[in-house]
Amino acid sequence: MILENLKIKEELRDLIDAYAYLGDEKKISEQMSLFTPDAVYTVYMDGFLVAETRGTDNLEKEFNGHASEVHTYFTINGQHSIKIDGESATGTSVSQLKMIRKPKGQVLITDYSVRYDDVYVRQNGKWLINQRTGFFKIIDARRLAPIES
Repeated sequence: MILENLKIKEELRDLIDAYAYLGDEKKISEQMSLFTPDAVYTVYMDGFLVAETRGTDNLEKEFNGHASEVHTYFTINGQHSIKIDGESATGTSVSQLKMIRKPKGQVLITDYSVRYDDVYVRQNGKWLINQRTGFFKIIDARRLAPIES
């Protein structure tokens, strides 16, 4: 049982890392394959609910709309703890997410410190995200200074 739990933990870590990698590369349709079709994605900023999206069709539209406004994403995943219960699991992970936008010739960076609370399910031998709630704990937006040559 211990080896099986270690394998599951590794699979779930790979799942959240794949979510970050695909998001950073703006491979949104591939990212949707990490969710169950009925997935729910919820976002809180400063303690307030700002978004709740249901289903991967809606989620893909939402993510594509957001990605169209972002020049570069860069994500670093940190701690990840999970509790396994058969074919489902819950997990908490933390990420540092950076976004570069370039409106009107400016270069703006926003740093997000995020805690994700997830519900995972195993379907057809593969772990998927069924619910993801992002708590954006720290948001730091600023203009980037030009790089000196």
